[in-house]
Amino acid sequence: MSRIPDRKQRREKSKRRFRQHVRGTAQRPRLTVFRSLRHLYAQIVDDEHGVTMAAVSTLEKASTGDLGSTGNRAAGKKVGELIAERAKSLGVDTVVFDRGGFQYHGVIRAIAEGAREAGLKF
Repeated sequence: MSRIPDRKQRREKSKRRFRQHVRGTAQRPRLTVFRSLRHLYAQIVDDEHGVTMAAVSTLEKASTGDLGSTGNRAAGKKVGELIAERAKSLGVDTVVFDRGGFQYHGVIRAIAEGAREAGLKF
């Protein structure tokens, strides 16, 4: 049994541990993802300057398109492809993947695979 009873608190603790070791730079920014029950979010962050360089979410019309649901793996793949396109337009081709304390499984994995297929390296 975990010492931290709440799932959200466990995720936050895992996220803090990861961020102690990984920082995004201008040459290799951090691709961070977040998922709620209904929507998915991805951002490219330069931690040196504290700037979000690009962002995509399923709240945008461009990312949902003809998808039925905004929280499943198909939506995750679409979000990954869009964030890779926006990163490429900024001249970024290599990132550090930050899963935000979530397991690398399901939707989070779909976002990563979509970004890789669109040409982003991590």
